[in-house]
Amino acid sequence: MDIAFYGSVVVTLFVIMDPIGIIPIFLALVGRRSPAEVRRLALQAALTSLVVITGFALFGDRILEYLHISLPALRVAGGLLLLVVALQLLLHGDVGGSAAEDDANIAFVPLGTPLLAGPGAIVAVILFVRDSTGPPQLVAIAAAIVSIHIVIYLVLRYATAIIHVIRPAGVTIISRIAGVLLAAIAVQLTADGVFGLIEMWQA
Repeated sequence: MDIAFYGSVVVTLFVIMDPIGIIPIFLALVGRRSPAEVRRLALQAALTSLVVITGFALFGDRILEYLHISLPALRVAGGLLLLVVALQLLLHGDVGGSAAEDDANIAFVPLGTPLLAGPGAIVAVILFVRDSTGPPQLVAIAAAIVSIHIVIYLVLRYATAIIHVIRPAGVTIISRIAGVLLAAIAVQLTADGVFGLIEMWQA
């Protein structure tokens, strides 16, 4: 395995996926659930992201080409999804109840994707695979993807301890703050996608 390449992939994915920065949003989404449900959601979100990132690492170019989806269009779609979630947090303080179906939905969207496995991470993985020069670097990419998702799970899993300190009132405050931050992320992601589409049309 190419250790230097492995380190480059891990650092890049960590910066893009930003597991530390997602903690407030994660707490806002799961803060009203039981500790067992929160632990399960942390695992489901990490696994969802792992499956999505792995899928795009293996078949990303073919998927986008087959569906005629450009990377800017992917950014716009991710931004719009995040904007819907941000509005729900700002208006209602959460994005659903405590039912199992709602838990699964939250783990898949928006936690697993597009917050973790978003357009930035997908593009980065596709480019790393394109630039790889042989089996050692492909193994490094695979190991890096697994490593970063172990880190993501541990960060989300132990971030839940914060819930016991801040109590319901704190969760409500975090929900509103997370809604604003998530809306800003959504607008930036959508804007990047729109500018990318304009550049494509002008080319």
